[in-house]
Amino acid sequence: MIIKQVGLETVCGITSRLPENIHPEVAFAGKSNVGKSSLINALMNRKSLARTSAQPGKTQTINFYNVNDAIYFVDLPGYGYARANEEVKAKWGRMIENYLHRSKQLKKVFLLIDIRHTPSENDCIMYSWICSQGFEPIIIATKLDKVKRSQVAKQVSQIRETLKAGAETIIIPFSAETKQGRDEIYALLDEIVEQETDASQTD
Repeated sequence: MIIKQVGLETVCGITSRLPENIHPEVAFAGKSNVGKSSLINALMNRKSLARTSAQPGKTQTINFYNVNDAIYFVDLPGYGYARANEEVKAKWGRMIENYLHRSKQLKKVFLLIDIRHTPSENDCIMYSWICSQGFEPIIIATKLDKVKRSQVAKQVSQIRETLKAGAETIIIPFSAETKQGRDEIYALLDEIVEQETDASQTD
């Protein structure tokens, strides 16, 4: 994927209606501070279009980034932020659930897991819930540069086992610092765009 143009097109709050986009959408889910904004910026080849913050739980909206006028990157609110009160957590949960359930253009969900740690209970719940909605999540194991190369295979296996993910589930180790893993993600995105183009030509 060659990034030609990107822009934040739509921001949806709790009471907003979801946009009726004509291009395919891919969603990025993950707990607060897992590196979601850093991943999206790396994929869009921009330094700070998706806001990164030292303060977890910053993203409280669903943000739609138009990429090449061909696909949308959808940044979902981070979950599991301990300092958010229960009412706020519930609202974020409903926003994510509403989007995953209602979007007509959502083609793939990327679930981000910090490669350094065993997936949390919230991670496991999110993985199971995404599967229950009919999607096969692609796992992005973030912060790859923070672990020794010799530890990567062990950590990936731990993620797969804890999530109870099958052998067919794709897990891509990724570093926002070195961009390792970006080409594998680009290949998947290109596939989605090509499938959509082929389908529209058939129609």
